[in-house]
Amino acid sequence: MMNNTAASGATSPPRGRIRRENETRILEAAERVFAETGLAGATMAQIAQAAGLPKANLHYYFGTKEQLYQAVLTGILELWLDATDMIRPESDPAEAISGYVRAKMRHSRHRPLASKVFANELLSGAPFLTDYLEIDLKQRVEAKSRIIAGWIAEGRMAALDPRHLFFMLWGMTQTYADFAVQIRAVMDVESLSDAAWEDATSEVTAFVLRGCGIGCGPSAGGAAR
Repeated sequence: MMNNTAASGATSPPRGRIRRENETRILEAAERVFAETGLAGATMAQIAQAAGLPKANLHYYFGTKEQLYQAVLTGILELWLDATDMIRPESDPAEAISGYVRAKMRHSRHRPLASKVFANELLSGAPFLTDYLEIDLKQRVEAKSRIIAGWIAEGRMAALDPRHLFFMLWGMTQTYADFAVQIRAVMDVESLSDAAWEDATSEVTAFVLRGCGIGCGPSAGGAAR
């Protein structure tokens, strides 16, 4: 006969899973609150309410509001930088760059508040991201820029400064999150449909590939104008 301890262990979720689920709920709630109020205006009580958890849980997992904010920022950057993994020496330049653009456009669509939190941090001088930007981000961009420079040297794409290519890619893709209200106003819609998002992604991708000298045809699915 199974004892009570064994029975309890068989039906209760592992502590590690509970911790991961709680941390995810907290980070998602914090992202929403920080996007709406900024770091200065946010409180741990607001975030706890948004997460549906006791405020004590937030302090247990992240300590202070500033530590939670740092975790949100780091998670956003890691998500975006992971999308550069497809840029490898052996990759096809068109596939790698278009894949990166599409990944960034997906993030702008599904995580627009993440882009807003990041943009607000940069506009305030990046006090919580200085080390990350100057070390982690710089190293990643330098590594991927060397790969792109290799493609250029091999004649696989047009000559350009890979660092400025990244700056332009970030600007083009994140504008769909940071300035969504402007885009909706110009396009006279309340929200972009699935088809509109696909059209936007195709337009940006085609534009980038043409600029890189590896895509000269019309955008995928785009009609002649």
